[in-house]
Amino acid sequence: MEKILVTGANGQLGSELFVLSSNYSQYQWFFADRTKITLDNLDLLKEQLYDINPTIILNCGAYTAVDKAETEKELAEIVNHLAVEVIAKYSARNKVKLIHISTDYVFDGTSSVALDEEALTNPINVYGETKRLGELACLQENPNSIIIRTSWVYSKFGNNFVKTMQRLMQERESISVVNDQIGSPTYAADLAQVLIDIISSSKWIPGIYNYSNEGEISWYEFALTIKEVGGYNCKVGGIPSSAYPTPAKRPSFSLLDKNKIKKVYGVDVPNYKESLKKMLAQL
Repeated sequence: MEKILVTGANGQLGSELFVLSSNYSQYQWFFADRTKITLDNLDLLKEQLYDINPTIILNCGAYTAVDKAETEKELAEIVNHLAVEVIAKYSARNKVKLIHISTDYVFDGTSSVALDEEALTNPINVYGETKRLGELACLQENPNSIIIRTSWVYSKFGNNFVKTMQRLMQERESISVVNDQIGSPTYAADLAQVLIDIISSSKWIPGIYNYSNEGEISWYEFALTIKEVGGYNCKVGGIPSSAYPTPAKRPSFSLLDKNKIKKVYGVDVPNYKESLKKMLAQL
């Protein structure tokens, strides 16, 4: 029986995989939070991988506090880069299938067309830099691995934009949301299903793939959709990023082109609004 190790088990994607795992009892699932897989302690990490002894690794664990990473650069570097290197080396040496999750923040935001897997990377914040180094380490140490870049992840689990908006729209009469960062959200449950579909597929085609829901929107437009679907009365206004300074710069355009994953794995990508409705119905 294949044994699947899921790192970052308490994160949004790990939690959604846990929900789906009960439908896939042909696999032995091992969900590892930071006590079972310590991504910030590399020596211990090596031991833990050998103890768990998986045949498939879904590396969903990461340092994702984008603004905090600007001051916690060392920790972000260990978790997002060096730990990935350790996992990739282990998986290559032990012939373990590895899917590693990356981000649209590897791009600088200067494109005006959807970014495919060959688009030039040029991260503009520490989080994006460390995630790009993780990608490179993954490809170098285990060329047989699959990397999936995703964007604007949300779920009923954890902290995310959708849940923050829901809370604010119930507490306040009006809110302002940035309207000059363009991309597409990703419902973590959709991505979790894609990961399972790939490992259950009869083929394994290594390389980088993009996945997010369909749609090209700003955070402001996403907030308007949350208001509409959730039936809130709060007034939502759009503001430029310059009016809401953050420690880490965000790419102003990071829409991902999903054609490759559709073609290679026959993935059906839902529209962002449909997925948002599904998620909000669960809350």
